[in-house]
Amino acid sequence: MSFDVDVVRKDFPILTREVHGVPLVYLDSANSAQKPQVVIDAEAEFYAQHYANVARAVHTLGSEATTAFEGARDKVAAFLNAPSRDEVVFTANITAALNLLAYSFSNATQFDGAAFPGAERFRLGPGDEIVVTEMEHHSNIVPWQQLALRTGATFTWIPIDEDGRLVEDAIDQVITERTKVVSFVHQSNALGTINPVRRIVDRAHAVGALAIVDAAQSAPHLPLDVQELGADFVAFTGHKLYGPSGVGVLWGRYELLAALPPFLGGGEMIETVEMTGSTFAAPPHRFEAGTPMIAQAVALGTAVDYVTALGKDAVREHEATITAYALEQLQTVPGLRIIGPATPVDRGATISFALDGIHPHDVAQLLDEQGIAVRAGHHCARPVCVRYGLPATTRASFGIYTTTSEIDALVAGVAKVKEVFGP
Repeated sequence: MSFDVDVVRKDFPILTREVHGVPLVYLDSANSAQKPQVVIDAEAEFYAQHYANVARAVHTLGSEATTAFEGARDKVAAFLNAPSRDEVVFTANITAALNLLAYSFSNATQFDGAAFPGAERFRLGPGDEIVVTEMEHHSNIVPWQQLALRTGATFTWIPIDEDGRLVEDAIDQVITERTKVVSFVHQSNALGTINPVRRIVDRAHAVGALAIVDAAQSAPHLPLDVQELGADFVAFTGHKLYGPSGVGVLWGRYELLAALPPFLGGGEMIETVEMTGSTFAAPPHRFEAGTPMIAQAVALGTAVDYVTALGKDAVREHEATITAYALEQLQTVPGLRIIGPATPVDRGATISFALDGIHPHDVAQLLDEQGIAVRAGHHCARPVCVRYGLPATTRASFGIYTTTSEIDALVAGVAKVKEVFGP
């Protein structure tokens, strides 16, 4: 189907709202995307007609719930072009997915090889290194810092340059024979930068390290093919992909998931339980302890269907056009500085900026009074702000429903902010 943004907008009921007496201009999709009616309906309909716990009951509702939940797993696997549905683990969000990995890696030291053959691949200790990048979200920094503290490994990072891109020479310099884990963002939530995933993954694999990709920002905007990316683990979150909050996804190569010890213990993640010990289920259920986020996963499946029907390439083309237009128009504003790549090459639909002499929180508040929703702060990526000597930035981020007229409203709104504060 052809992409028609005006038709798409009709699917999102919240976009008809007014804020402060003017039409809502929602430019905060990198924070959390709005939901189409079909996703809202899917979650409500599941609760109203099919709700029961999964994998625990043989009655009709239990069977319907299990079928819907596992059907969502199939949809996510297809969305990611995963070789197997059993490589898709449902989590609460991407933060939970990354913490699952970090804690499971440290748990590898607690189990002998007989329980989890191959688990030694995840063991870290003094002399080993964990590598991230300077542009990471806190969710891809803090869990690895904590893993380093638990294991004695060294935590290090690839720096970013003045243009908001990774320092190319540093990739080979930082990822060394001592590196065991490389975890990095596909598309930066603070800079919009799209990183060279295959380049980094290939370097990690060349030294025997595991490669983990944070796809929270790329999943809604870019075609996401885990086989093409080549990483060992990829994670994203539902609420940025036009789905509900409370559900995320961890994809991992099956042979790695099969060797990975569990993080949480409880119902449904076990094979057998004796008072003297327990054995554990095969992936993905080993990593889904307790009652899962059933309705949310079902609605995520609907969101995946919705985006897939629009066409991943069509979505990417629309957002590339919007981003290029926004970059061009924003740079006409005197005193406005783009933080991150100033051209649309290898960058996504997120633009952070600073206005000379005006705090980002003031910018965001005055824009809100004009009905324009943006985010101000360090966007859970404080090292980025520190890198550029800023307390915070204002961030406008776009989605499938963003129009050029909304970009015009943003630019006019920023101009009005400057008028309020004077020369």
